[in-house]
Amino acid sequence: MSSILAFDLGASSGRALLGRLEGGKIEVEELHRFSNDPVQVGNRLHWDILRIYHEIKQGLLKAKHQGIELKSMAIDSWAVDFGFIGKNGELVGNPYHYRDRHTDDAMESLFAQIPPSVIFARTGIQFLPFNTIYQLYALKEANSPWLKEGNRLLMIPDLLRYFLTGEMHNEFSNATTTQLYNPLEGSWDSELLRLLDLPRSWFGEVLKPGSKAGVLQASVCEELGIPSIPVYAVAEHDTGSAVAAVPATEKSFAYLSCGTWSLMGTEVDKPVIHELAQKLNFTNEGGVADTYRLLKNIMGLWILQECRREWDRAGKSYSFPELVQMASNAKPLTTFIDPDDSMFLPTGDMPSRIAQYCEQTGQQAPSTVGEIVRCILESLALKYRHVFELTERLSGQSFNGLHMVGGGIQNTLLCQWTANAICKPVWAGPSEGSAIGNLVVQWIAQGEFSDIWEARAAIRTSFPIAVYEPVDREEWDGAYVRFCALTGLTETR
Repeated sequence: MSSILAFDLGASSGRALLGRLEGGKIEVEELHRFSNDPVQVGNRLHWDILRIYHEIKQGLLKAKHQGIELKSMAIDSWAVDFGFIGKNGELVGNPYHYRDRHTDDAMESLFAQIPPSVIFARTGIQFLPFNTIYQLYALKEANSPWLKEGNRLLMIPDLLRYFLTGEMHNEFSNATTTQLYNPLEGSWDSELLRLLDLPRSWFGEVLKPGSKAGVLQASVCEELGIPSIPVYAVAEHDTGSAVAAVPATEKSFAYLSCGTWSLMGTEVDKPVIHELAQKLNFTNEGGVADTYRLLKNIMGLWILQECRREWDRAGKSYSFPELVQMASNAKPLTTFIDPDDSMFLPTGDMPSRIAQYCEQTGQQAPSTVGEIVRCILESLALKYRHVFELTERLSGQSFNGLHMVGGGIQNTLLCQWTANAICKPVWAGPSEGSAIGNLVVQWIAQGEFSDIWEARAAIRTSFPIAVYEPVDREEWDGAYVRFCALTGLTETR
């Protein structure tokens, strides 16, 4: 039985998942998992890109050592970050992490030169301070030598593919996240590049998900002792792959890709670019099969992950199941934060920031670990309701429930509280959504599935889907009103 390999790189860990098809059912096996920790050097926060590349090679070696014959492979990862390749073909500098502070104030500074309405009309992308456009602007303002030495800009999966194949391509779903791609013209936006004085030559051919993007080059095959295989460009933004894995049964559906980040939205045939979309700060990111993902970024489980790191540093180590159990025992619907407040974006002492937020909004700060975790999870669920209703309003659709995919669905409290908050069912699964979406796009390219809908049908029959029905509607409706008042969010209905 032939196998394919998906490398799914998240903000905190990476994994290599082996995929097989038997009788129309998908089987997956984790071959390799590794931590993906950013590295602080002086005042700069970097991705350890060469370590990530090393771990990809370890995944290929594990397949070899188990006697697995691979038919193809592909990579997906987070968005917006990039590396430069110099004229000599080598990497220019270690890529910055999107949480690095070098973009502080860059977005507002750029708006003084290019109005946000112009940027949104040309790209349809949500305004986030770490988008690629603002990273490049910050590098220009700092007179970074990268810009003088760089010859090609490659997003993180593009860069890793280049190391493997020697070929440089930009992939569609990740290209759209840069806020430099024009979805209406189907190309890099020449006007924005002109206004920013960025060379068009930095930005290469944009491949659609499912395109062959090269083969393992001879030096890699010789080093690892493996045969060459095709390397595909899938939906290389991990959210694009996660949405490809949503086991929806109808064209109109809402999804939540839940992990370090939460991304909620719906799939549309054409980008939604108008004044209301800009006002609500929604984004139009590229998807599979010529679709777009109309969605909004939400801070996600990052806040909980940072709290856990802070407790670890203080010598109090808790597993995630322990934290969930403590949260379930805490008093419900007491204290709320807006997960997307800018104070929660950087790394650091998150429990203290939660207390500071509560002080600023006239609330009593949670004092125990369980109370803090409950505050985070309930606030996320209520923020999901806010964005869910905005998605319905913007898309002109009414959704029967919400599909949740990604590692966050292992937190059953969050799934149940999300159902309670939106007052509709939540269908949770699969948990390895990004990797499975990566696999099925490879299979579509190879003719194993006729299209994404046949692939989604196979996902439904291959993986368990947990159903969470809403309860305690009156209490959660009341909590939502208080949440909106405390956070300054406008109720959408």
